[in-house]
Amino acid sequence: MKLIHARSLDILDYMCEVIKDLDTQDMIEGLVYRALFLAVQTGIIEFVIRLGMLSPTEKLDRISGAALQMQRERQWFKEVKSLVVLPSGVGAFNKQGMRPHELFTQNHNKLKEEGEKWMKDTATSCTVVGALTITIMFAAAFTVPGGNNGGTGFPLFLDEKMFMFFIVSDAISLFSSTTSVLMFLGILTSRYAEDDFLKSLPTKMIIGLSTLLISIASMMVAFCSALFLMLRERLWIVIPIIFLASVPVTLFIWMQFPLLVEIFISTYGGGIFDKKVRRWI
Repeated sequence: MKLIHARSLDILDYMCEVIKDLDTQDMIEGLVYRALFLAVQTGIIEFVIRLGMLSPTEKLDRISGAALQMQRERQWFKEVKSLVVLPSGVGAFNKQGMRPHELFTQNHNKLKEEGEKWMKDTATSCTVVGALTITIMFAAAFTVPGGNNGGTGFPLFLDEKMFMFFIVSDAISLFSSTTSVLMFLGILTSRYAEDDFLKSLPTKMIIGLSTLLISIASMMVAFCSALFLMLRERLWIVIPIIFLASVPVTLFIWMQFPLLVEIFISTYGGGIFDKKVRRWI
């Protein structure tokens, strides 16, 4: 029986190699669809186990974060549904009385929970940083370097070009950090449906991380501008401090930018399958 089973799997592999070049009419006349449906009805799961089940751990571990792993699994499900499954098979039942999407939900329930936790933990950490940046930059806008003129109330360095750098970078930091916090709050309050992992949640994470990066960078620019205004006669101490101010931005890019790129490619990159291929089942 073991030998027969092994030989049957070999025959299945050869069949897949042959029928992938057939069109729909040839597969109907060759009873390919009928063979597939009979295999499903009788519980021969080798025909479909690679298309509806959870990917092996060694493959999922190559993807950063449970949320991106859930996204990839959902992408597989959508791609297979569009390329392989006939419309009549979308609502079909297996031997346990489950439809394809119900089986997917059952097999990926734990991964979905882990993805939700990963998203919320990341959003919570970034929200703290964003909220702190908002507080600092909002206060800095009203406590400008050099103070204000007692008679007019205008800043003393209003006519200085470096002061414009300070104001503009402060405003950019404030607006971008506010946008970042709003995006992360949107992640925290999301419903976390399976399809949310495809576009909605990753897009919010991309916008949140990008604006947080802009916020931190512009905050350092505002700090350096204010420092230069107050200590421009002592460049020997200003230049080293400006150099040190670039360290937080560099660390953030080094830690978060690869994740940001991976999320972007995974969400908006090319599909898992070549869209030019024809249906093979």
